[in-house]
Amino acid sequence: MTNPMEEKIKAMQSFFSLNVTGKIDKETMAIMLKPRCGVPDVHRFSHFPGKPKWQKTMITYRIVNYTPDITKNEVDFAVAQALRIWSEATPLQFLQIFSGNADIMISFASKAHGDFIPFDGPLGVLAHAYAPSEDIGGDTHFDEDEQWTLSGKAGTNIFLVALHELGHALGLEHSQDQRAIMYPTLLDNSAVDPTKFKLYSDDIAGIQALYGAKTTNSNPTKLPQPKPTKIPKPIPTRKQPKPTNIPKPRPKPTRISKPIPTMKPRPTATKQPKPTDAPKNPVVPERCNPTLGFDAVTRMRGDLLFFRNEVFWRKNARTRSVDTFSINTVWPSLGRVDAAYEFAARDVVYLFKGQQYWATSGFKMLWGYPRPITNFGFPKSVEKIDAAMFLKEENKAIFFVEDKYWSFDHNKNKMDSKSPRKIKDGFPGIEKKVEAAFQNIDYLYFSNGADQIEYSSRRQLVLRTIANYRWLNCD
Repeated sequence: MTNPMEEKIKAMQSFFSLNVTGKIDKETMAIMLKPRCGVPDVHRFSHFPGKPKWQKTMITYRIVNYTPDITKNEVDFAVAQALRIWSEATPLQFLQIFSGNADIMISFASKAHGDFIPFDGPLGVLAHAYAPSEDIGGDTHFDEDEQWTLSGKAGTNIFLVALHELGHALGLEHSQDQRAIMYPTLLDNSAVDPTKFKLYSDDIAGIQALYGAKTTNSNPTKLPQPKPTKIPKPIPTRKQPKPTNIPKPRPKPTRISKPIPTMKPRPTATKQPKPTDAPKNPVVPERCNPTLGFDAVTRMRGDLLFFRNEVFWRKNARTRSVDTFSINTVWPSLGRVDAAYEFAARDVVYLFKGQQYWATSGFKMLWGYPRPITNFGFPKSVEKIDAAMFLKEENKAIFFVEDKYWSFDHNKNKMDSKSPRKIKDGFPGIEKKVEAAFQNIDYLYFSNGADQIEYSSRRQLVLRTIANYRWLNCD
């Protein structure tokens, strides 16, 4: 059976002309830990198979319906600004129509919405778009179960997602450059100014490889520009006919998962590392050290992951073998993890660090992250989560913060009204701070320092105390 982690490592080794072994040797680790700017001359954009594109320069779009989260003007403004940015790099022009079929049909929907690619509710997939073609080609769908925003409030920034998705609608696939808007992960920055946002060079190279650069003869349609106190309404334009000469291979929709990235620094983006800030090879703790402590523990597709500092150990559910990984090798820029838990119903593991969290499906980080932990219902006063675990019988995530715990109900997608509560009241016998927690079969495990408590939730009773390192095949 193919090991997905080995395949990922092999692909990376091939990309950087290393010895392709699928194992993380010294040379591989050194490359993986380099900042992305170490290979600035490599264009890493990509296109859909067959390079489908629009065979004309005037593209129509229609916003079929609107989200109630923000005003119609804000939606119009976000989409217009996203298309303006793509038009500035190409000869393409975009006209909004208000009835009939447009080249790009934009809509908001939840769950199943008619294209056989259902959305999965909040905290999952943000949106998806189709490559250029007839009929559904170019259409862009946003998950209505998300909380959309444009003004910098809590939620998902509709402008950044629209800019990414409309790149797909124009023919761009994902980029391998973390600074690009088409990178599968995106900087979570709801305060970004759409009027000042600039494409990174890799995005420009990708879109110009399809359509060429803007020429002096290009006369793009003027899109609405923001006023100091009011977002302007769009000017209606005449309906344009659907193209008939577009390549017909049926495109596969691009599924964009929440969650993301590091891009080229923007005016309000977080500081990017300087060359002297390049990460060093992680120090790997001795896994059989009796004093070993865990930062976090979670399940992932049956395996157990144990996090400590900048590495984690994966205990294979089938072979019981233990493999060691650098966190930055698997999830670049994450560094370390404070807490983690698996929501198996969605095949997602949530990783928490400070006041942000990420989502990963297997070892693939989902699009749209990091996001603020306030999305779960935490007040801004919570600076970090000490530990987290998932109770499968109750379908709830339990978060430990100092001497209290919070309970998030995944059935209702909200925090329980009684949260927070004292840990000792909900889990009698657990008197110390919880640094890592997880459920294994019918028991709960709480770590503090090198010691771990095995706990019966049914009997609310401490069963025994064991050492953390016993989980890692250490006698």
